[in-house]
Amino acid sequence: MAENKRVPVGVDPFRPNPARVYNYMLGGKDNYDADRDYGDRMLEVAPDTKITAWHSRQFLLKSVRLAAEAGIRQFVDIGAGIPISPNVHEVAREIEPTAIVASIDYDPVVHAHSNALLTGAPGVTPILADIREPDKLLELAHTEAGIDFAQPVAFLIVGVLHFVMDDESPYEAVARFREAMAPGSLLIIQHASVNTHPFFMNATTSNAAGTPSQPNFRTPEQVREFFDGLEMLPPGLVPANEWLEGELKPTRLVVLCGIGRKN
Repeated sequence: MAENKRVPVGVDPFRPNPARVYNYMLGGKDNYDADRDYGDRMLEVAPDTKITAWHSRQFLLKSVRLAAEAGIRQFVDIGAGIPISPNVHEVAREIEPTAIVASIDYDPVVHAHSNALLTGAPGVTPILADIREPDKLLELAHTEAGIDFAQPVAFLIVGVLHFVMDDESPYEAVARFREAMAPGSLLIIQHASVNTHPFFMNATTSNAAGTPSQPNFRTPEQVREFFDGLEMLPPGLVPANEWLEGELKPTRLVVLCGIGRKN
């Protein structure tokens, strides 16, 4: 999709999209000019943004391994994005061969790519659904992907919540997911923080105003509210680089990562 001539129905190639910008930052090719232009503007302000994207991806994969090693075999990946290998289902099934994944995104182009790239892949079901409609999302995860919410499940909400504005009820949506979680389940979240460099926050907010890529940077205290009632696993709610092996340097774009367990 490097060219804008062949555009799926319902897709606007002239507005940057979070999944496609993230795909660009990870070196993928499933993006449009608008996504690359927006990504390049981010890189002008903070050249280490691609490193942040890599940190976030590694946190996602590490959390999937952690969940699978804990015996969880059900994954609800909300805002799954355009498939990039290794993907959630591949990592999970290396440890739990019977693991199943509901790969959920609200973007029709992401859904189209998921259907094309994941068709026939064992244990993964692409689903078109929106985090802003939690009841519908949960129903589709159950009916289409076979997620049994009476058993432990890992909810992966990585790089999504900072694109949900306050008036779109993000806390209510996540509370609904926590309610649906059986004991032993994990809630895995990554979220952009106000601890990000101020110039980067101002630039990205203004550049993406009025588009699906407009971010809502929240405080650590606000992000912690998404884990209300859950036990936080060490090292707690910290920047992505602190979840990974080695002494990785912080980046200008600060993304907080955390894993909460329902007991």
